[in-house]
Parts: sequence; structure tokens; C-alpha cells
Amino acid sequence: MQQVYLDDPIARAQSLGPTISKAAEEIERTKLIPEVLLSKIHKARLARMLLPKLYGGDELDPGVYLLVLEEISGHDASVGWNLFVANSAALITPFVSSDTVRAIYDDERAIISWGPPDSQRAKVVDGGYILNGRWHFASGCRQATWMGAHCPIEEKDGSLRLNEMETPSITTFLFPIDKVAILDTWDTIGLSGTGSESYEVNDLFVPEAFTGTREQPEKRTINGPLYWFTQQGLYAVGVAAVALGVARAMLKAYMDLAKAKTPRGQSRLADQNSVHSLVAQSEARLSSGKAYLLNVLAEGVASADDYSVMAVSERARLRLATTNAILGSIEVADRIHKAAGVSAIFSGSGPFERRFRDIHTLSQQIQSRDGHFETVGRIMLGEPPSVFY
Repeated sequence: MQQVYLDDPIARAQSLGPTISKAAEEIERTKLIPEVLLSKIHKARLARMLLPKLYGGDELDPGVYLLVLEEISGHDASVGWNLFVANSAALITPFVSSDTVRAIYDDERAIISWGPPDSQRAKVVDGGYILNGRWHFASGCRQATWMGAHCPIEEKDGSLRLNEMETPSITTFLFPIDKVAILDTWDTIGLSGTGSESYEVNDLFVPEAFTGTREQPEKRTINGPLYWFTQQGLYAVGVAAVALGVARAMLKAYMDLAKAKTPRGQSRLADQNSVHSLVAQSEARLSSGKAYLLNVLAEGVASADDYSVMAVSERARLRLATTNAILGSIEVADRIHKAAGVSAIFSGSGPFERRFRDIHTLSQQIQSRDGHFETVGRIMLGEPPSVFY
């Protein structure tokens, strides 16, 4: 019985739920996961869900990965967010040398954090590259052991290195956390606990071996269905999982509230027809979005092989499913927050106020753009963009 528990990542996440919930206020205040909780997260292997088994990871089915992150995010969105970012970063491993991967992940507490590309360039020098500059939105950097940066490469003659599409190639550079200056810039209305700070490096030498690019997924060195998916696609799955977890927790909390609250001059909330309708519609919206996404992931796993890459149509379908789940979760959270009335307006007001701020910070992230529907629609009508991840 004990072995079954240890082998079940969802059970591992569930076992940490009370500890995560108890630490949520401290996480938001300090922008840091407490050491006691962080140690339990590592012991439960929740930062290794997408790491290849070859390097000591769990290489989870992406549908199971979604369910694990949803469970965690229902207790605290910032912890869920940091874990999906840490796991997404592990997807660089099929594109760097095995010695490099082991140098990072032989540490059982290894976490890579990074921010999106900015205006910086890496300059070619003998044996590697020199990095200077500042990057932003490095979620989980205060728990990280390694950092990364993405940018184009400037050759010794000043020209930019181009990829097969004749556009500047974006390369990932990896370096230990002690090579970085973390800047205290993350002051937001929600997801405060992610500590998504800015960071900078000055004249940092990065050896060639500690670089890689994900622009050519067919050149991955690790096979298996999980690595057939693009990193961008699995990144969107992570955002969807956090959104679903937050919205689901708000719905559950509202159902508890409805059974206990009688607004002035009205009947008990749980006895009102409008509340019955809201609860049912919210359940349908969340469950259908989740089911559609799980179905797309399962069909992707079934069709994946060790040599091909996701076709544009397959990437578009995953994008549609993740966007639908994310935006549906935001809609449900908005309706629940409104229906909870004054029970949801005070700072620290139990299960509503922080989650409302968290999901509306998530709503501003690139994965939550309404424009994704337009892009997918164009692809469905036979007009794919020149670049689509």
C-alpha cells in the first residue's frame, strides 16, 4: 500500500495540500516558499515531473502533470506557478549535452529559473559566450539552483547568428545561481509568492556546453511521447493547470459559503435558484475545459513518436484547448467572486480575495491572450502563420 502511494504523483501532491495551504500567507508575504515546505516538495519529486527518467526525473504523462499542478494550485497558486515554471525549464534537457544535464540535476534539489528573451545579445568568444544584461519575470528564482537566459548570438564580426528560417536564433544559456544578481522588482497585485524577480549578469562567461536551442525540436536527444510536445505547448498546459486549480478552489469555497450564508433580506444562498444555476454552470465550464484539454493531451501522446515533431495543426489544437481552459477558469472565478459579495472583498478574506488577485495576475500573462483564438482560427482555415509554437 505504501509503495502505491509513493508511485502516485497526484497522491504526493494531495499529501502536501494542508502544508501548502497553511504556508500560503507566508509565501505571499515573503515571495519565498518556506524551507520546510520546499524540502517536502523536493522529497515528493514535484520539481522533476518533466525531467527525463534518464536523468533521475519522472517523465510524467502530460495529462497526469496537469492534474498534479491543478491539485497544488488549489492550495496556493504561487506554488503551482513556480512548479510549472521549474518543470517547464527541465524541458531544455533534450537540447543540451548529457554532462551538462547531470551537472545541474545530479543535485536532488535542482531547479532552473529564467525569464523570457529581452533585448540582450550573447557575444561569441573562444570556448563560449559573454553575457551582459538584465532579464525579467524569473518565477521561482529564489528557490533556484541554476538560472537561464534566452537571447540571440552576436558573432565575432558583429553579425547575428541565424537559424534555418533565416531569423536570429534564440539560444538558452545556463549558469549557477551564484553568478546572478537577483533584483527586488516583483511587486504585483497577485501571484506575489512566485517571486518573479528581475535578474542581471555582468561579463558572465558561459561555456558552449551550457547552451542549447529549442528551435529545432527534431534534434532532441531524448525520445518518448512527452518530448514530442513543444516546450511552449507544455508551458501553456502549466498555466491552464494553475487557472483550473484556482477556479475550482473558489467554486468549492463558494458552495461551502452558500450552505452557511443568508444575506440580509434574502433566503439562504443555497436555497436560491440563481445560485443553483451558477454552481451548475461553473461546474460544467471547468469540467468541460479540463476534459477537452486532457483529451487533446491523451490523443497527442497516442500519436507521438520518437522522430517526428508536432505539426502546426496539432500545436494549434493544444493551444486552443489550453486557452479555452484558462479563459474559462477566469470567467468562473469572476462570477464566483461577484456572487460571494462582501465575503470576498476584505484583504485576507479566506478563500476568495487572494485567489481573485492571483487569477487576475495570471490573466495578464501571454498564455491568456484572447488573440490565441484568432491565430488558431486562421490555422483551421488553412492560413498558418510563418512561426507558431
